[in-house]
Amino acid sequence: MKAPALETPRLLLRGAEPCDIDAASAMWGSDEVTRFIGGKPRSRQDAWFALLRGVGLWEMKGFGYWVVTDKASGEFLGECGFADFERGLPKELIYGPEAGWAFGPQTWGKGIASEAVGAIHDWLDETLGSSSCCVIDPGNSASRKVAEKIGYRHTGDTLLAGLPVNTYRRGA
Repeated sequence: MKAPALETPRLLLRGAEPCDIDAASAMWGSDEVTRFIGGKPRSRQDAWFALLRGVGLWEMKGFGYWVVTDKASGEFLGECGFADFERGLPKELIYGPEAGWAFGPQTWGKGIASEAVGAIHDWLDETLGSSSCCVIDPGNSASRKVAEKIGYRHTGDTLLAGLPVNTYRRGA
């Protein structure tokens, strides 16, 4: 199974392609982007592995990640989707697929994340009818606002790789 293409008024969400590596590597190599996602920039190889993981999830789980591009220009803006990372988080805090998103600084404050993340949740609701969860660094107020905008509610606090995180749930 491949990622279905999704469109919003400004965005095209599609499966990752090999040509995305340069832009993905630049985004994931940014201190600003990774500040609340692992806390350190990722190597080109790690960005490549993330793209591959996002594609592979579709085959294994029936959901995965999309690359988000500007509909008019084709510019790579970020990534979002659903995963089952098997990270060992407490089962009582994890419900259905785990939503995640990351966008380049050029998109911040423009509603791009809310638009893209809303679209993938519309897809989830229509296709799988599944509840979902997300894990957000307590300091990441921007991601928390995106999550709350689309219906997530705080369910708990735990540690991930020794660092505090907040967990959220959306749906039944």
